[in-house]
Amino acid sequence: MKLPFMKDSSLKVPYTTANVIGILVNRLTVMLEELSDNRPIVIVCVGTDRSTGDALGPLIGTSLTKYRSSHFTLFGTLEEPVHAMNLDDTLQEINRSFHKPFVIGIDACLGQVSSVGCIQLGMGPVRPGAGVNKELPPVGDIHLTGIVNVGGFMEYFVLQNTRLHLVMKMADIISLSLFTAITNHAQLLSAREQTAAADNG
Repeated sequence: MKLPFMKDSSLKVPYTTANVIGILVNRLTVMLEELSDNRPIVIVCVGTDRSTGDALGPLIGTSLTKYRSSHFTLFGTLEEPVHAMNLDDTLQEINRSFHKPFVIGIDACLGQVSSVGCIQLGMGPVRPGAGVNKELPPVGDIHLTGIVNVGGFMEYFVLQNTRLHLVMKMADIISLSLFTAITNHAQLLSAREQTAAADNG
């Protein structure tokens, strides 16, 4: 199957695409294999539950907590969101607590009408607040974003009036894709270590 990569090797795929989870898992697994290099994986879900559109990140975080995975550390849930007021402190805490963490930044974003409902995965950080003209620190070695509504006009109002159904569907897809890819990656590392140990033994 041909993956819908964009020119810069990032991915943009509508959440309604057949096998969307398989597509995201494949790409994420490759990125983790190429980039993470045994570094501790930290997921930062940016957003607030006070705005429907901006709740994508915290919804993903809350969904990920249900897996109780030991393969990543999570910041940003509905109960304890990571937002404009505490993002700086959160990033400082991550850098204090982990040696060379591999950070996956997650956020909602606004885009063109034709892109609403698309999930984007790419290299480099997500830039929280860009859609509403806020200057916030960039987050992540790679990023995952969901285009929840149309940008360019009255952004705060648009985020407030985003359909919860769309946000929840995208959150389910992204959280399951992340959990599956990170679990796959951990199993690959474990198998490799066991093979190396057997060879040395």
